[in-house]
Amino acid sequence: MPTTPSPQQDASPQASSSHMMKTTKRGRPFLKDTLDLFATLIVSLQLTHHKQFFRSFPNSFSTDEAAANLASLKFSQSNRGPDPREPSRVITTTTTTTFSMTRDMAKAMSQHFMDARLIENAADPSSNLFKDRGVYVLTPKGLHVLERFISRNGINGDHLAHVFASQPICMKLLHLERRSVDDEIIVSQSVITALFRRFVGRQQNYTQPAPQPADPTQAYHDRSRGIQLMDIQDKQIQGGKTQTITHRYCFAALAALEWLCDFTSVVGREEAAEMAAQFVRFGLIVLVSDKRKNNDSAIIFTVRGSAPGGNSPVMQTGEFRCTAKAIYKITEEGIRTARWDSSRNGTRDSPNSSSANLVTERSSLEDLKDAKKLAPADAKIHRRISLAEKMNASYDHSEKRGKESNTERLRFIIDQPNLRGLFREFLRDNFCEENLSFWLEVEDFKRKFNITSSATSALPSRPMAAAGIKANTPGQAAMEQHHEALIHQAFFIYHTYLAPSSQCELNIDHGLRNELSAYLSEVMTALTGAPFQGRLEQEQLGSFNATQLQTMIQLYGRIQTHVFRLMATDSVPKFTKTPQFMLLRSKNDDYDFLDSDVQYLSNSGPAVPPGLDQDAEEVGGAYVTVSQQAGERARKREDERERDRERGWNERL
Repeated sequence: MPTTPSPQQDASPQASSSHMMKTTKRGRPFLKDTLDLFATLIVSLQLTHHKQFFRSFPNSFSTDEAAANLASLKFSQSNRGPDPREPSRVITTTTTTTFSMTRDMAKAMSQHFMDARLIENAADPSSNLFKDRGVYVLTPKGLHVLERFISRNGINGDHLAHVFASQPICMKLLHLERRSVDDEIIVSQSVITALFRRFVGRQQNYTQPAPQPADPTQAYHDRSRGIQLMDIQDKQIQGGKTQTITHRYCFAALAALEWLCDFTSVVGREEAAEMAAQFVRFGLIVLVSDKRKNNDSAIIFTVRGSAPGGNSPVMQTGEFRCTAKAIYKITEEGIRTARWDSSRNGTRDSPNSSSANLVTERSSLEDLKDAKKLAPADAKIHRRISLAEKMNASYDHSEKRGKESNTERLRFIIDQPNLRGLFREFLRDNFCEENLSFWLEVEDFKRKFNITSSATSALPSRPMAAAGIKANTPGQAAMEQHHEALIHQAFFIYHTYLAPSSQCELNIDHGLRNELSAYLSEVMTALTGAPFQGRLEQEQLGSFNATQLQTMIQLYGRIQTHVFRLMATDSVPKFTKTPQFMLLRSKNDDYDFLDSDVQYLSNSGPAVPPGLDQDAEEVGGAYVTVSQQAGERARKREDERERDRERGWNERL
């Protein structure tokens, strides 16, 4: 298995240690290690065209390329922080992790990637085996994981831009927290409720079959709305007569496993089957039929837990049949838990039935009571305000609550690509778009300053080592390039938003502007011996060190806070009253990821990763991460459709 050197300072590169990657009782690596190793591998590869069976597959890699890179893979990470001996000075610490494994181990690791639905066979997506001489591509889930890894670790992913631009990406991924000891999912009623609601969707997903092959992105988007449902007719003998009974809200067992693997953090069909068995145990789904032949094999997963007794639908055991003929349906308890509302989605009901939804309308007060019953006080699942509540201007009439709400609204708007694009257009119409642009630019600058990473295969460097040529470590080389890019970004921000008569000059407090100018004047005078004229030349940029960049970040951060407060108090209240916003809010199914069951965390993940807070009891939880790339593409597609509709109307007129 991979060996991992311990973090090492640049000053003492010889100090290292190694350890075996932790594995579960099932023999697979822990999920976090699997995801990190997968993303490290993909960043180190060049995804290009590969041919197989007279077909060409873009953005792909071969078995040999994956095995060669995994045989000697390096991930270097450089972090900036204050010097313990001199806090005013910034130092850089570089950690290099090396993964080393044989070809057979590399193939086994790649098999884990397939089981977790991170990659798939390009020529045969239905294949579940990682084979020799195969060609593989990333799945939408794999792209989502890769995007988060690049964002969190400050990696330059320009060489992967064409992949993100051309392939479907999983918009929302539901993560289920795990025990730190054995990496098993922590099962509780709240977790199963959150998972089930994501599984069945906000509305019944009766997707009509397309008359022609659907666009892959659109087909994946249709699946993401929830498990695709169907109606099943079954003949039963009652009182000596054969009657046809229609079972509504049915789905195939194998389709359920595929959905759970594609849209949640489960790692393989076995774990997906256990979660589906929990649905059975909690009375949310029930077996309708399993018309397999007598000689067909049947894989049945059984889970056990405590049963509360009384009128509770929760049973002590639950089993799920993983066969091609097995059909399950959502029970009345499942429908109640899903909170399907007939008043909202009556037009999207079963295509084979005109009857009303089985669920009667429930008041918001009853829903709130149900949410409290399903989320015990000790569960680590955070109650979140719904979008309607959060965005409603009358959410709270108190002045203090109003200010807090505007701050929360602005953070939510910035996080959501659809809303952020609409908000940018609103600011542009009101001649203050530079406020949002500056805030985003500084946010990106701060993230890049704190950390940079690189992932490479160590194989190309071996000939140099054999020739006695000494080269910098990947982390050192990446940090040098990164530092130069940071300097350019720092002064791009200054020249674009803060310099006198700049292109997008911000309207900020004179004190902040003067403080920034005074600092730059002091630094540049010390470096060049000439007075600062308000402009910076290219040759002067290389003189800035990390400590001076950190001071600039602190000054930018204060201006950023000022701009954020200005947008929250002045722009957001006006924006939320515009017809464009009201229309987009009415279609909140496409972008509202806040509900009462899961915590919305964008790409940041939990504040403390599961298992690291040793003082806290591991009670389990669920959180959603959202793909920024997929959101941007969805917004562009919506803009294109809107322009097409406008052109159609103009042509008719």
